[in-house]
Amino acid sequence: MKASGLFDLTGEVALVTGSSSGLGLRFAEVLAANGAKVALVARRAERLGALQKKIEAAGGKAIAIEADVLDHKAMMKAYDTAEKTFGTVTILVNNAGIAHTDRALELSEETWRSVLATNLDAVFFWSQEGGKRMIAANKRGAIVNIASVLAFGASKGVAAYAVAKAGVVQITKALALELAFKGVRVNAIAPGWFVTEINDEFLKSEKGQEIKRAIPMGRFGETGDLDGALLLLASKAGAFMTGATLVVDGGQVVQLR
Repeated sequence: MKASGLFDLTGEVALVTGSSSGLGLRFAEVLAANGAKVALVARRAERLGALQKKIEAAGGKAIAIEADVLDHKAMMKAYDTAEKTFGTVTILVNNAGIAHTDRALELSEETWRSVLATNLDAVFFWSQEGGKRMIAANKRGAIVNIASVLAFGASKGVAAYAVAKAGVVQITKALALELAFKGVRVNAIAPGWFVTEINDEFLKSEKGQEIKRAIPMGRFGETGDLDGALLLLASKAGAFMTGATLVVDGGQVVQLR
């Protein structure tokens, strides 16, 4: 089979959390460009609307759904809206997340719980609901969780984030084991440092340049560097893959281990 056929997502319905900016925005565009109908989920409605128009202008199909990933009722409504518009969600990308810069001894309980809730709890509950719906509809599907290289090694000032992302890797394995026999694959991507609007200024700083020099490839991740991993895990090209975490980091994790 030609590569174009392997990665074709025509007929699939994707839902991407945290798709109003950064990596999530790119994920949504890539899925739509390869044939999937995409439900865009995030809290910033205006940005979602703009992305929807951009995808549609390029010939794709998308719907903007304002929702906080920590709100259970909003989650149910998001799935219901996606189903009513496009059909059962068969590709879920758990991308929404938040970071922090607090050292462990100064890390507040509020920040700890907020980071764990958004980066770990939401991944489980959105996967749980998505898996239930795929199975109920007798649909094969794929869940792609966004972890981090910090799941495999910690840095100073990211205790809650690193713990949450390590949990994402384990959630991925646990769900993969339980859902495989039902035709639902669960995998993860662990990105290294990627330039986004959130960290752009930091990565331009001296500390950011120090981080870049420590990456074996000598650069940060760029737009498009995660496209292949996403399409592999979301499409039939990865039909026999489940429970895996693909590290895309320019070699950084080799040093962390």
